[in-house]
Amino acid sequence: MRLNHVLIATALGAAAALPALAHHSFAAEFDVNRPIRLQGVVSRMEFSNPHSWLHITVTTDTGEVQEWKVEGGAPNALIRRGWNRNSIAAGTPVCVEGFQARDGSFRANGREVRLPDGASLFLGSTDLGAPPVGADQVFEDGTCAG
Repeated sequence: MRLNHVLIATALGAAAALPALAHHSFAAEFDVNRPIRLQGVVSRMEFSNPHSWLHITVTTDTGEVQEWKVEGGAPNALIRRGWNRNSIAAGTPVCVEGFQARDGSFRANGREVRLPDGASLFLGSTDLGAPPVGADQVFEDGTCAG
């Protein structure tokens, strides 16, 4: 009987560790030395664990259309910061500040999102290696102003 309990406990422990293995630190995937400002239109918002994702369509100055995927904090963290599933609907123009992925892809870790009415929401995660909250001065230069 004890052997069964040990096997069950081991299996449950291994299953519980799987989400942790899939999780990554900020520094492993994003570069604090590559700040980025994206102005675009929301295509969708995913509230998923361990991170939320804001998908935006960005048209560059040269007319290139880019589909960006911006990582945010976990849904519970965003809810505590004032977000909900309907905070940013598809079709909403936004300005996002964050840090680009190390591999140069159209992915970023978002810090702050500015909405058309001028309101802003903190999107950033507080993962290992992420800059501390308030360390970056967002939207100070007036670009992407609502």
